[in-house]
Amino acid sequence: MFYQVWLLSALDAVKVSPLIDKVGDHKDFKKLLRTRTNVLVLYTKTATSGDSHLKLLSDVAQTVKGQGTIAWVNCGDSEGRKLCKKVKVDPSSKQGGIELLHYKDGTFHTEYNRPTTIKSMVAFLKDPSGPPLWEENPEAKDVVHIETEKDFRKLLKKEEKPVLMMFYAPWCGVCKRMQPIFQKAATEAKGQFVLAGMNVHPSEFDGLKQEYSVKGYPTFCYFEKGKFLFHYENYGATAKDITDWLKNPQPPQPKTPEVPWSEMDSAVFHLTDDTFDSFLEDHPAALVMFYAPWCGHCKKMKPEYDEAAEILNKDADGPGVLAAVDTTVHKALGERFKISGFPTVKYFEKGEERYTLPHLRTKNMIVEYMHNPQAPPPPELSWEDKPSSVSHLGSEDFREALKKKKHALVMFYAPWCPHCKNAVPHFTTAAELFKEDRKIVYAAVDCTKGQNHEVCKQEGVEGYPTFNHYNYGKFVERYNGDRGVRKRRHVRV
Repeated sequence: MFYQVWLLSALDAVKVSPLIDKVGDHKDFKKLLRTRTNVLVLYTKTATSGDSHLKLLSDVAQTVKGQGTIAWVNCGDSEGRKLCKKVKVDPSSKQGGIELLHYKDGTFHTEYNRPTTIKSMVAFLKDPSGPPLWEENPEAKDVVHIETEKDFRKLLKKEEKPVLMMFYAPWCGVCKRMQPIFQKAATEAKGQFVLAGMNVHPSEFDGLKQEYSVKGYPTFCYFEKGKFLFHYENYGATAKDITDWLKNPQPPQPKTPEVPWSEMDSAVFHLTDDTFDSFLEDHPAALVMFYAPWCGHCKKMKPEYDEAAEILNKDADGPGVLAAVDTTVHKALGERFKISGFPTVKYFEKGEERYTLPHLRTKNMIVEYMHNPQAPPPPELSWEDKPSSVSHLGSEDFREALKKKKHALVMFYAPWCPHCKNAVPHFTTAAELFKEDRKIVYAAVDCTKGQNHEVCKQEGVEGYPTFNHYNYGKFVERYNGDRGVRKRRHVRV
């Protein structure tokens, strides 16, 4: 009885959150690791040697509720001593009489040796295998790391020196490449300029991103006396380039607009809403490429299509001609032929649409086909058309659908992507396991379809497949783990 009262008073003294699991028995410990997949355990020499950590971990436990578990083992009491001996942990040999160990998927993963701050610990538990936060890097000590919009406004209001702000996202490849350069520039410019960094990917910063035209990562904004002057856009800069620019800051030079394909020296016939039908009347056999200027696969195919047109369109006795339609300009044609992805290649005979040909991508294939046009092999059913428990979302319903789900794992993909094809059966099986749980959804977005590319761009998709975890519509983390079914079940930690 005395022991129970003492234990309760000790817990109360440090205000330990009920979300922290107090474990003493070895069987209970094994059960904890068996039923929880992401566990950070605080081992203490005595009941009081971990007081400061327990206060901090109480806040961490509240923040990562539903995503990770915090447990405490007191190696100083009789039961805890046996447990610590069995798992071979001795906090008395550590500074402060405490040891923090992480367990993942039921087994020991790593010792926690990052800063003992709520931000670092939360970031670690949300992505135990992920890189440390930028501010944890000792070489980034001269960068001012901003956490909240309030801190950002305060910096602009009080700082007399010019400020160069780097708005970034933790997963962004270009950001990671720029960070060492930016922090070196911060050290070299110390005392004259302030270089600051802020992760603005969370949706709470959408207003800030709109205010400063943050449309991609990183975005650099230059301020003097609290006023935004212009962006810095040299993403291939060295530290010296940045410090030299700060000494004489200039607005970005206007970019030379990309010349439309239709205005280039090309043998391809470029059609419009007005000329399309009359062109097909004059050309009984025609291959038409429906494209969008922003589409990467269209840009890749254009030189091949141009070369094929040099052969076919300049031969008066050739088997047919090649034409193209920019469906972002000539939208009526896009709607008429139900163009939903780019590029879409269609073969027309005597003014009538005959075939859609997704396999034609190279000069040789195009030329060969025009000499022997025939129906393509029957198309395989798209993932979206196959019955499954995966929810297929688009630009029109993406936000609304995710708002209703506590946990959503979204796979952003392209139908042609080999890694996506490999992931589909595993993702589909994982979705099937959770189909009865109304709080969880496995969703997919085809980034090549219609206006979905805008959603994919906004969500930071730089390659396929990309897996993002959302909580009631808010981005939580990027999933970079195993792509098998078992790992995908861990979204429910």
